[in-house]
Amino acid sequence: MRKTSTIIFRLLLWGLLAALPQVAFPQLDAKTLMQAQRNGINNPLYGNNPYENGEDEENLPPNPADTAKEKRIRKPLESYFFNDSIRALNNFLWTISRDYNRVKIEPLDTTLQDWRIDYPFYRKGVGDIALGPLGQASMPTDYFERPRYENFSFSQAYDAYTYNLENVPFYNVKKPYLQMTYLESGQKKFREEQFGLTVAHNISPSTGFNINYKARGTRGQYDRSRTKNHNLEVAFSHTGKRYSIHAAYINNHIEQEENGGVVGEWAIVDTTFEMPSGVPMRLASAEAENIFRNNAFFVEQSYGIPLLPVTESDFSIAHLPAVYIGHTFEYNSWSKIYSDIRSTYVDDRGSRDENGNFVPTEHSFYKNWYINPLQSRDSIYERIISNRFFVQAQPWNRNGVVGTLNGGVGLDLHTYSQFAMDTYLTGEYRKTKKTGFYVYGSIDGKIRRYVDWGADFRLYPSGYRSGDLSVGANLALSAKVKGHPLILEGRFRMERRSPSFWDENLFSNHFVWFTPLSKETDTRFEVTFRVPDYALEVGAKQGVVTDKIYYGADALITQAPGAVSLTSVYARKDFRIGGLHLDHRVLLQWSSDQEVIPVPLASAFLSYYYEFWVVRNVLRLQIGADCRYNTNYYSPGYNPALSAFYNQREVRTGNYPYTDLFVTGKWKRMRIFLKYQHINKGLWGNGEYFSTARYPLNPGMFKIGLSWGFYD
Repeated sequence: MRKTSTIIFRLLLWGLLAALPQVAFPQLDAKTLMQAQRNGINNPLYGNNPYENGEDEENLPPNPADTAKEKRIRKPLESYFFNDSIRALNNFLWTISRDYNRVKIEPLDTTLQDWRIDYPFYRKGVGDIALGPLGQASMPTDYFERPRYENFSFSQAYDAYTYNLENVPFYNVKKPYLQMTYLESGQKKFREEQFGLTVAHNISPSTGFNINYKARGTRGQYDRSRTKNHNLEVAFSHTGKRYSIHAAYINNHIEQEENGGVVGEWAIVDTTFEMPSGVPMRLASAEAENIFRNNAFFVEQSYGIPLLPVTESDFSIAHLPAVYIGHTFEYNSWSKIYSDIRSTYVDDRGSRDENGNFVPTEHSFYKNWYINPLQSRDSIYERIISNRFFVQAQPWNRNGVVGTLNGGVGLDLHTYSQFAMDTYLTGEYRKTKKTGFYVYGSIDGKIRRYVDWGADFRLYPSGYRSGDLSVGANLALSAKVKGHPLILEGRFRMERRSPSFWDENLFSNHFVWFTPLSKETDTRFEVTFRVPDYALEVGAKQGVVTDKIYYGADALITQAPGAVSLTSVYARKDFRIGGLHLDHRVLLQWSSDQEVIPVPLASAFLSYYYEFWVVRNVLRLQIGADCRYNTNYYSPGYNPALSAFYNQREVRTGNYPYTDLFVTGKWKRMRIFLKYQHINKGLWGNGEYFSTARYPLNPGMFKIGLSWGFYD
């Protein structure tokens, strides 16, 4: 009897073991499974081991098969957001759309490309109009790349540094991911420092969390140029087969001492100081400072309802007709405190006498002192609470001719706080509340691999910003010639938008206005042609702005009647001859009214370097130089009390090649760089190294950086 039971038990056990492979891979046929196992992949739907492939990792031999024990196979990533090529990546990140149930895949920052560019505002296009030191305000040189904040426009100048609801990254990693970065430069007394930490971990293939923290700042080469920026982002995501959720908390803290720029260009061009801190600044004795605080939280959820039965062979519902319903909640608050004390500065070359000799002149930086004639402490606050409900229809499949039809409604609750004349003495804030209601929608699709198209709109039918409208469309055509992809893209966007609250209402010690403004209309056309395999990109943009709102020559809010047109042509071509890289980015811009939209005629970023293996698959180096340049024009000025750029008409800047010499390397997972910034100071150029009027860029200094990634 005992022998019979033993035989039956063994037969049942063998049958169970024989059935295990079929249970583990219900979606794979035998041929696919054998090919995957031959390539050392335990589960091809979950991707490769990050240590087995790629330049970034060690090429370790696969582990020998364990015939004694079968490994438990994890459920693969089944989200409709990601296609097979994305799932196969070892690590990837994405951002989520605030309005639509869509994600955008972004590259991980683990390569040598652009690693040497330590200022974040220099990483795109031809660069930015910047005050100089790390952590201070900047604005893209390319007019079409400049952000326009509808809410709390005072933080717009720090867009390159801050986390916001549009750029929060979410990660999917096969192994726990940790990356640490540290960069420093200059003497201890004037040091610039950057520290970055990224931690990402997946609890399951579909569920993960990540933390990003950045601390950037400088003690300042020039007097009163200390900055301190802290940016924290904590995010959680679950991208399941039907249900997905993205949630994140953001904290941005910015402190910037304000020096007002040099008393005169002569202090940089014609005078040599023993230390940069000796250069006379216009607000050096005013103790001026800006402090920004931002707290934000959002959660976006969606649930997919397939319209056809889901079988075991359906890896995701991306290829099935489906309807998705979702909701987005946002909380976002910003505050700004500007403080200073009344003081004057002396320009030793302010004027000339009848004999042509310089005569010192005394000036006051601010013309008006409305509240307190001795000191300022301007405090403003803005909060927005937003709810969106959306529906997304997927008629056939997510990448079909009509991929998705989207529609939604949103409700925004705005609160604005600032002092008023009748409440300033009591210390009470005056609060203004507004409610905005809007509807929006879009449609997009794909015709095989050759055509991508889409259109969208947003309309405010009532409430705050009533009548605002945004309409856009895009079309991308793809083809291959001898195996090389060619991409032609066209975009159109028309926006009719109300002025922001602060454009019409501001009460502070130096600026007061309560002026209703008309809606601004901005129409743009864009065409781009790209050949990725040959590192070639050319494009043209045309814009027409009617009733443009801007800060005029006196830094007061201004609205230009009529239309202003702006045309730009952009070209990028990277040449490679063996290990020699010759990278070029050139931008040409024409404005019909330079007093309203001032832009340089030509701007360029050139990078020439040689890249080679020191030790094959172990250590790779780049040695070269970067140069930024723009033609002479009336560059924007910067006003500390507003934290905004304005269209000054007194000083022209440009015609200066700002050049850096660098050596970067990657040793396995560690990246390093050595750089001498502004190596041409005093050697070539006209000596006018200004990007913003009266704000000199940093003088020459040595930098060193280290970034180390851990994937286990």
